[in-house]
Parts: sequence; structure tokens; C-alpha cells
Amino acid sequence: MKNLYRILSFLILLSICCSSCKQSDLNLYPTNDKVGATVYTSLEAYKAGLVKMYASFGLVHSSGATASSDIGGLNVSFADFLRLFWMSQELTTDEAICGWGDTGVPDLVQMKWTADNQFLRGLYSRALYQITICNEFLRESSPEKLAARNISASEEIKHFRAEARFLRAYQYWVLLDAFGNPPFVTEQDAIGKQAPKQIQRSELFKYVEAELIAINDDLMEPRTNEYGRADKGAAWALLSRLYLNAEVYTGTARYTEAITYSQKVINAGYKLAAEYKNLFLTDNNVTSKDEMILTINYDANKTQNNGGTTYIINAAVDPGTMQPASFGIPNGGWSGNRVRSTIPAIFGDYSGATDKRAMFFGNKIQNDNMSEFGDGLKAIKFRNVSSQGVPSLDINSGTFCSLDFAIFRLAEQYLIYGEAVLRGGSGGSVSQAITYVNELRKRAYGNTSGNVPNINLDFFLDERVRELYWEGFRRTDLIRYNKFTESTYIWPYKGGVKSGAGVDGSRRLFPLPTADIISNTNLVQNKGY
Repeated sequence: MKNLYRILSFLILLSICCSSCKQSDLNLYPTNDKVGATVYTSLEAYKAGLVKMYASFGLVHSSGATASSDIGGLNVSFADFLRLFWMSQELTTDEAICGWGDTGVPDLVQMKWTADNQFLRGLYSRALYQITICNEFLRESSPEKLAARNISASEEIKHFRAEARFLRAYQYWVLLDAFGNPPFVTEQDAIGKQAPKQIQRSELFKYVEAELIAINDDLMEPRTNEYGRADKGAAWALLSRLYLNAEVYTGTARYTEAITYSQKVINAGYKLAAEYKNLFLTDNNVTSKDEMILTINYDANKTQNNGGTTYIINAAVDPGTMQPASFGIPNGGWSGNRVRSTIPAIFGDYSGATDKRAMFFGNKIQNDNMSEFGDGLKAIKFRNVSSQGVPSLDINSGTFCSLDFAIFRLAEQYLIYGEAVLRGGSGGSVSQAITYVNELRKRAYGNTSGNVPNINLDFFLDERVRELYWEGFRRTDLIRYNKFTESTYIWPYKGGVKSGAGVDGSRRLFPLPTADIISNTNLVQNKGY
């Protein structure tokens, strides 16, 4: 199931040879030529280097250890990419609320974060760390290095390099979307010569766009790569997402391009999974494989940490009232995250009797006490069991999970197409957008009773909640719709007020971490911090 972890043990060698990235010193990463020549001795060794880049999505340390972290100064339980990304995209919005008192969590929930927030610093550092190892792989796989090591510049290595550039572009997109103006380094920069320079958001947009276009011919065709590895479909999916938000990032709308690339994905042979719920069960790599464009792969025994889907599942379950065993975590349940009252209202009938995407637990919709887990419905669409109800247990704790998480799936592309059409993009049609939406709704309702005859722009914001809630989209979506910081749309505890309040518009970007501003004089803090 988890092809990319078959050679995970090789990462121990790489972690010994390569020091961890403790801050954002993008140009201070390993290796010298002697070490590189020792490690990268064969095609198999380069495959192991590729695995390291992908594994950094699902592990907190390159050796696989759960007691250490690649990210210095951060509790190892908080150091996983998906956990940090999810918190930044969900806890800051109307989709999720958390009652934990860990330093920094209430600040995210109430939109009161500072430049010292440990979770924002963690996301920033994790993205830069992953960029760093991509840069290093590209340095070590250059035509010159391959020739010097008598390794053929094969088609496989060409694919590896394109995937490394994709993964780096993805992490630069994370920084573009969240922080706007981060430090910037590629494999072309000399190691250790000077502190990284800052890139402005509009220029970073151009870079990510150019990289994704440049690697197109070197990536494998859609749906032909190993499960969990990037191909052309993943690059097109990221481009369509990038273009949908281009007006936010650069001030210039690119909706025509969003239509073009979402249509390329849609036409590439992907298919909607037959059952929506199966997308979030542990055999989704089988039942829902045709909808998945790119996933982060998790294995309860090989990728153990308190992040990823282990976090998403456990944090939404209360061990006293929700029967953790039914979620495949018999010894788990952390009583943390639930939905804010705005989300059930978007579904209408939140019981799921009609729209089967509404998978919630509980009876109390309102959020009257931020720290009380019983206040608010629990989102229960993610489970550590298969479509047959079989739990994917780890051999020790009964807590870790094997659910793969979709970074990109086909349904998002249907929604990008429709929204871009309604925002004025060329090359698409409203009738086709309605067709795509109704394909999603037919799956959700089990018949055509939920089909809609017409659509508008606000419909798409709500439909994205119904289809994509808790999948890491909401902050970006609300910003695009001018509803994230504004007082015209509020939710419980927004702005630190129980009934909700607007906040300063500067909150549309997160701050660069204080430690990095101090250590790198090239960086200028984002406005408002």
C-alpha cells in the first residue's frame, strides 16, 4: 500500500550524512562533494533520496524516529507538515475550533496570533526544510554530478528531478499563500555564502508558475507514476489552484488559466470515487484511487508521529463518549477539534440524511465555551478503518493511523472550474460547471435529488465547504471571497469575541517568525506585525 516507504530505512544513512535544518538557513544544508559521492552511488541511492523528500511530508524526522524532529525548537508532536498546515488553514477559520490550551492554539482560534506563534513558525520552518532537501537533491543529481559518479542520466532520474522541483514548488506555494514574502533559495545558490534574500509575493507567484510549467515534459503522464508520487496531473492541479488565487497573490486575475488547467486534470482520466465516505477511510488507495491526484501516505507502523491523519482523527474524538474503537483508534481520542456552528448551517440538514457528506457527531451545534469539547459538532469523516470496517491498527499503541491524505483530488478541480467560469474566465461554460457540480452532488445524495439547476459565485464557496471541509482549504477560500478578516462575515470567537468580530486586514498573511527576522537582516516583516 505504501510503496514509498519500502526503502525508508535508507533514510537513516541520509539523516546521518545530512544535518537538520533548524531555522530557515536554506543555504546552510549538508552535503559536501565527498559526502554526496558516498551517499549517491547508484540509481537506487537516488531513489532513496527521492523517498526522503516525500517522507518529509509524513515523518517528523528523516530517520523515522518519533522522539526527534527535523525542526528545531518545536515540540516533536507538533512538527509534522500536515498537522501544521491543517491548523493554519482550519483553526483560523469558521470550519474548526479547538479547546486545547497549548501555547499558540487559542491565538489561532481567535485570530490573535503573533510573530512568535510556535505553530506558524513550525509551518514556516517545515516548508523551508522540505525546500532545502529538494535543493540538495537537485544539486546532487545535476548532469555534472551524475557524470562524475559514472551514473547514467536516465529517464528515471529525469523524473526524480522533476518531482523534486514539483515538491519544492508546492512548498513555495505554501509559503506564498501563508506568508507571502519568504526567504528564497534554489539549488543554484552557493551554500553558506550569505543569508537568503527575501522574495516578494508577486515574484514568488511567477517562480512557482514557471517551475510547474518548465517541468511538465519531464514529469510522468497522469496516473502512471507510483501511488503517492507526483506526475503531470499533480502539477496541473497545483497550477489551477495557483491561478484561482492569482488575484489575491498578485492583484491580477488569471481565471482563464484556472479553467485551462482544471480542465486538463479533468480530462486526464481521473474519476470520482463511487462513495464520498471512502475517500477518508484507510483503503482509499484502492476504493478511491482514481480520484486521488497526489496523496501524503501514512502507515500506522512506519510513519508514527502525532501529526498527519493520526492528528486529524484523534483530535476529533472523545474517548469517553465517541467509542474510539469505531474510529480505529481503540486507545486514542484527544478531545480537541470540532466544527464551529457556521458549518452545519451551510449543510442545512446536517444529519447527513440527505447530503451524505455531512458527517458529524453530537447534538450541540453552538460554541458557547471554546475550551469545552462538548460545545460543537465533531467532524467524523476521517477514520482509521477500511471501507469494510476493519481497523488499521499499529502494533503498539492503538493510536497511530494509516489513512492517506489527498493533497489534490478530482473534486477540487470540478469546483475550481466552476468558480473560475463564474468569475469571468474564458474557455469554459456555465452549463459544464453545473454538470460538474451535479456529479459531486449526485454522489453526495445518492441520486439526483440534490442536483441544482443554476449556480452563482456564493454557491461555490458553500459547496467547497460541503465537499472539502477539514481538508485544508478554508482560510485560502475565505480570503479569496473577502470573508476572512472582514466584519461582514463572522463566526464564533473570530477576533476573540464570542459572537465574532472583524480583524485587521493584515491578518490575511501570517507573520514571518521573529527569530528569522532577527537572524536574517534581509527579511522585512509583513505589514501589521
